[in-house]
Amino acid sequence: MKTKLAVSLWSALLGGLLALPVHSQPAPGFSQEPEVKAFIVDMHEQHGFDVAHLTRQFAAIRPNATVLRAIRPPAVPEMQRSWQRYRERFVNSRRVDGGLRYWQKHGATLQRAEAIYGVAPEIIVAIIGVETEYGQNMGSFGVLEALASLAFHYPPRAEFFRGELEQFLLLARENGVSPLDIKGSYAGAIGIPQFMPGSQRRFAVDFDNDDRIDLRHSNADAIGSVARYLNQHGWQKGAPVAVPASVNGDPAALIAAGIKPTLRIRELASQGVVADSRMSPADAEKPAALIDLVSPGAPTGYWLGFDNFYAITRYNRSSFYAMAVFQLAEALREARHEPAAER
Repeated sequence: MKTKLAVSLWSALLGGLLALPVHSQPAPGFSQEPEVKAFIVDMHEQHGFDVAHLTRQFAAIRPNATVLRAIRPPAVPEMQRSWQRYRERFVNSRRVDGGLRYWQKHGATLQRAEAIYGVAPEIIVAIIGVETEYGQNMGSFGVLEALASLAFHYPPRAEFFRGELEQFLLLARENGVSPLDIKGSYAGAIGIPQFMPGSQRRFAVDFDNDDRIDLRHSNADAIGSVARYLNQHGWQKGAPVAVPASVNGDPAALIAAGIKPTLRIRELASQGVVADSRMSPADAEKPAALIDLVSPGAPTGYWLGFDNFYAITRYNRSSFYAMAVFQLAEALREARHEPAAER
């Protein structure tokens, strides 16, 4: 009887084990992929990287499914575009309060950046606030793994991310840091201002004069780099960013024309678009673009974006992003009682 019971229990246990799901083996390291092998050879031929060393680094990382999910647009169309939902994430009391503290702490550095590059402090603070909430959320993804995943497993933007992967490896070598040790966003952006590697190599500055550029730990380097980036992308000191507008008629053609300013205020007025704010004669001669802020189930908001608005979109090519930066900046400026005329 005991023997039959033991056999029965063993059979049940064995059956249960066989019924458990079989977990697949971890994906092989990137170094096994033909495209990666070719990339490594290119890095050797173009930049002198050691093939064996780079192969070992790529062998230590694997395609990251979380990165690939995060980069894809939402599957539900109505989730793709909502200004109200987007604004709530970035223009709120928490980010205003944090921005005021950041401005107070780094006021002298912000003034120096404005003096050199012409970018208003509130704009610099707002970009850092939107990007990482003043350095609190810089990302925890391995940048090498994130960029490799996007460069070799995300065809829609593979060329861009392959270029950033190249820039990242050069950046790590220039700074004497292992690329396996650097953390950032799922898209490979790094540090307090979330610079992509190529942007860091081209536009970042050593603003604290310690003979190195450190965007992860130096707020001075982050502030100076944001200001220089905007300056290099056309920021105009004292010029307007955006003003609300009223639209009469169908604005579809103006919206389709894009966010690069091309038409002056009077030209837009002839097409039914009128600025809701009074402007100086000089500002009225500046080119602008019609910006639509769409939210499902709510009226569309319209703004006129000038060259400074377009400069912000060079940081992140989204009108929602640029408007969130601008409105957070305005909230910060008003909370500090800073007059706009002095900007």
